[in-house]
Amino acid sequence: MGCGESKISVANTIVIGVIQIMIGIYHVLMWYFLLVLYMGQIKGVFGTYEPLTYKMGTALWGIAFVISGAFTIKAARKQNRNMVVCTLSLNMLCIMVVLIAASLTIVELAHFRSVSYRNYGQAKLGREVSRILLFSYPLEFGVALSYSICSCSQLGRREERSLETVTDVMEGTLF
Repeated sequence: MGCGESKISVANTIVIGVIQIMIGIYHVLMWYFLLVLYMGQIKGVFGTYEPLTYKMGTALWGIAFVISGAFTIKAARKQNRNMVVCTLSLNMLCIMVVLIAASLTIVELAHFRSVSYRNYGQAKLGREVSRILLFSYPLEFGVALSYSICSCSQLGRREERSLETVTDVMEGTLF
């Protein structure tokens, strides 16, 4: 069974959508946790810890995962070409979001400037949250990529069938 023959059932597609929604909600809640954590910092001699991912709100980008998961569930229930194409493009957007967020998180974790001793615990906890989020990015990448591959092959099969029928019709009218 080759890549062009891959097919995913409606139940599995719904599960993929639910997983995407759960990952997205998890990322948004972690962003809220980081917001509360970093807002409680005290200005010290060395300043406060404000990482790159927090400033850019990369964990808040989990909203894209929630929207993509909702569209995936909708596409599983209502299978038409436009819905599948829309869901496919949202999943590709999620793949790009995951790659950018993971890159920013790696850059953040690679550099650590000293902060005030009062804020060191909060900075350390925030970095641990970033590490946890870094482990969840491959899961979202895999889910979005697997749906994208299966929906691409499904769209390809639909186009092959429609092209064959057009060719048969044209040959029938010419001869």
